[in-house]
Amino acid sequence: MRRRVIVDTGPLVALVDRRDRYHEWASAQLGPAATPLLTCEPVLTEACFLLSALRGGSEAVLELVSRGAVLISFNLGEEATTVSRLLARYASVPMTLADASLVRMSERLAGSVVATLDGDFAIYRRHGRQIVPTLMPADLQTRGR
Repeated sequence: MRRRVIVDTGPLVALVDRRDRYHEWASAQLGPAATPLLTCEPVLTEACFLLSALRGGSEAVLELVSRGAVLISFNLGEEATTVSRLLARYASVPMTLADASLVRMSERLAGSVVATLDGDFAIYRRHGRQIVPTLMPADLQTRGR
């Protein structure tokens, strides 16, 4: 069974922005073999905002969604209570809405891995105690472990 990749904002931005420090890593890890990538609307919002200064950046993110390379696989309305608990639990980190949504997605999707550039995912736990499986560049893998 192929693992499902849940994508965070950083790798999505790196995939679109060829000048990003992690573009090559993101292209190698999140290319056609990994698609469709799963994500949530807060990640898309963050990515579009961060890419708004890059000509065609926001449009490129939405194009990935339009062609099915990135799927929105999360309904915040159905998960608001659980996401709120995660935000409260990790308020000292602090955890963003996007991060809480991705942790919740990883809880719901057995065998999934979160592609991220955010070292806080080494701190977050799913189902209270389990490490969130991540796909992350080697130079970012030390925080929180």
